[in-house]
Amino acid sequence: MDLQEVFQKIQEMKKEQKEIKKEYRDTLTQITEYEKAVEELERVKEKKLLFEQKAKDTLGKRYERYDELSDEIKAHQEMLTDVAMTTLMDGKTVEAIDEFGNKYEPIFAVRFKKQG
Repeated sequence: MDLQEVFQKIQEMKKEQKEIKKEYRDTLTQITEYEKAVEELERVKEKKLLFEQKAKDTLGKRYERYDELSDEIKAHQEMLTDVAMTTLMDGKTVEAIDEFGNKYEPIFAVRFKKQG
């Protein structure tokens, strides 16, 4: 199979999956106990969010640092990807070693984004 055939097959499978998911949701809406469970779940989620916010407020600046670190890690992961791609394109071996001597090799993935 060439690239276009594989891409088209994936599109067809996604379409079928979407149809089955719609049928699944329709079936769930016909079950009255399900709707009650969803409502109860929403109440519990709200309660959970209140507890989480209280914990964040208690930590204050420390939790703000946690959020900052999350953003910094994401930026550095993008930089790591760029460096790895550049190194690979230069024909060099791409690997990283952690503090315990474990070697890591990159896993490259290709995704397609609709143009426009």
